Amino acid sequence: MNILRHGACAAAIALLSACAGVPASSGNPSMFSQQRTTEHRDGDDLLTAGLGLEGLRAMLPPAFADADHPTPAELRRRALWSNWRGIADLAPGGGYGEVYGSVASVPGREFSAFAQVPGATQPHRVLLQVPDAFDAKKRCIVVAASSGSRGIHGAIAVAGAWGLPKGCAVAYTDKGAGTDYFDLDAGQGITADGTAAATDAKLAFKPGATSGTGVAYKHAHSQDNPEADWGRHVKQAAQFALESLDEALPAQAPFTFGNTRVIAVGISNGGGAVLRAAEDGDDWLDAVVAGEPNVLVEGHGARNLFDYSSDAALLMPCALPQLGIPAMPGLEAKCAALAVRGVLAGDTFEARQQDALAKLRAGGWTDAALRAGSISVAFDLWRAVGVGYASAYGRYPHDAHPCGYRYSAMNPDFSVRAATTSERAAWVADASGIPPGAGVGIIDPQAPADMGLTGLQCLRALWTADSADARRVRKGIEQTRAGLPRKGLPVVVIHGTDDGLVPQAFSSAPYVAMAKSAGRDVRYWQVRNVQHFDAFLGFPQYGAFYLPLLPYVYNALDRVDAYLDGNGTLPADAVISTIPRAGKPLAGDNLAMPR
Repeated sequence: MNILRHGACAAAIALLSACAGVPASSGNPSMFSQQRTTEHRDGDDLLTAGLGLEGLRAMLPPAFADADHPTPAELRRRALWSNWRGIADLAPGGGYGEVYGSVASVPGREFSAFAQVPGATQPHRVLLQVPDAFDAKKRCIVVAASSGSRGIHGAIAVAGAWGLPKGCAVAYTDKGAGTDYFDLDAGQGITADGTAAATDAKLAFKPGATSGTGVAYKHAHSQDNPEADWGRHVKQAAQFALESLDEALPAQAPFTFGNTRVIAVGISNGGGAVLRAAEDGDDWLDAVVAGEPNVLVEGHGARNLFDYSSDAALLMPCALPQLGIPAMPGLEAKCAALAVRGVLAGDTFEARQQDALAKLRAGGWTDAALRAGSISVAFDLWRAVGVGYASAYGRYPHDAHPCGYRYSAMNPDFSVRAATTSERAAWVADASGIPPGAGVGIIDPQAPADMGLTGLQCLRALWTADSADARRVRKGIEQTRAGLPRKGLPVVVIHGTDDGLVPQAFSSAPYVAMAKSAGRDVRYWQVRNVQHFDAFLGFPQYGAFYLPLLPYVYNALDRVDAYLDGNGTLPADAVISTIPRAGKPLAGDNLAMPR
C-alpha cells in the first residue's frame, strides 16, 4: 500500500555536496519533492513485485484491472516486468537464477521522490529500496543509474538483483530520462505515483510549451541535456538514500557517507553515469563497477555515441552483407541512392557494400562489433538514437528538431494518430524511455519517399557540418565528456569485445587508457563473445553465439565487496576467453569467470 511521507521526512534536509562523514540532513531546503513510501510484502516484494522468475518469463505483461486507470501498484509491477525483460536473459537455458543472478523474494519498503539538479528545468526520479533484512552491521548502499533511457526501475536486474538479497539498500536514478512521456494532444503527463494527470499536477516531466500534437519525452525534450549531469544525478540518488535510511531505520541513524558503504554500479548509459560520478572529488564513493559504459573521453580513439550512431545509420545496412549477414529488403535501392548522394562509392551493389564496410573499418569498427551491430540495424536503433540524442544535446523543444522529426502515436501502417487513454496510462510501465516503442513512433517528414535517407543525412551533418545547429549539438556533446576518477577510488570496467551498440574501442578502452595513464586504479575485463543486449539472448540465433554480461558485473561486485571487507584483492585486468553455449543450457564453464 502507499503511505505518504510526513513527519521526520518532511523535516529532513539534504546538502547538495555532502562530504565524507557529513549526514544528508542540515539546515538548507531539501532538494527532494513529491516524496512517497510504499510497502512491499505479502505477495509483493522489492525485486519482482511477487512475480518471481516464472512471472517475469510470462510472454504477456501483468494485466491492469482497468486499462484506462491502472493503480500505482499495478504500474510498478508491470514496470518491473518490463525492465527485467529489457535487461536480463530470463529464457529457460539462459542460466538466470541457476548459474548466476537472483530473483529471490525480498520484502521491504520503497522510498521515492523527484530530485532537482541545480540549473535543470526538469526533475529526475530517485528511488531507494530498503529490504526488511537490511544488514545493520554492514550498512551498505548500492547506487545505480538506469541503462539506456529507462525509467526508475531500469537498473533492477543490475543493482537490485545483486544488492537486495545481500541486505544492502539499493538506490536508483533515472538520470533525467525515463518513461514520463507527455501527451501533447491530451495535455497530460505522469505524476510521482506513475498515473497520468493534467498539467496543473506535479509532473515528472512537463515540456516548456505544452501546445501541439504528438508526444514529448524527458530525455530528448527537457532542454536540460541531462547526460551532462549524469554524475550529479547518481550522487543525488546516494544522498536521497542516506536521508531515507535515517527515516526508515531511525535506531541506526544517522547514515552518512562516512559510516555507510556506497558502491555505484550501472551498465550502458548507467555505466557511463557511474563513471561520471567517480569524478567527484568528495570522498563519498567506495567503489565503482561499470559495465559496457557509454562514456566519452578525450583522445585514445574515443568517439561519441552520436558520431558513430549517425555514421552507422547510413553505412551499416550496406556493409553487413560483406560479413555474411543477409541483406534487408530494399537494400540494393538504398545503397544505390546513397551512391547518387555521394555517401558511397562504386558502380555495383557489391562495390557499394565494400565501400561502406571500408569506411566503417576506417572509423574504428571491428568486424565483431559490426556483426553485433546488425541487431541495432534490425531494430532501427541507430535512427532512434540519432533522432532523440540530437534533441537532447542541442536542447531543442519537442517542436523544433533540427531535422524536422517529431514523435506521435501511430497506427500499424505508420499513419499518425492521437494516443488512447489506455496507451497513455501504460507508458510509464511499458516504454523504454526512447521511441519507437509502446505505441509511439518517429515521424520522419520525408519518409517513405526517400527511404529515410534525407533525415539520416541531416542527422549525420549535425556532427560533420558547420551549421548553427551542428555547432549547437556538438556543444552539448562536449558537455558530456568524462574526467578522471577520484584518486584512490577502485573502479572496475567490464565490456564485451563484440559490443555492437557501444563498441569498447570508442568508449571503455579510451576511458581505461586515459585513467591508467594518469595513475588511477582502474581494472578492465574484456569479455569475448559478449555483445550489448543480454535480453536478446533468448532468441536462439543470438543465444547460440553470445553470452551474457550480467554474470561478470555481479562477479565484479562480489570481488569489490570482498576487497572492501578486507577479504580479497581487486580483480586484475583480464581478456576473458569464453565458450559459446551453441544451443545448450548455459553452464559455468561457458563463462570462464576469472579467479
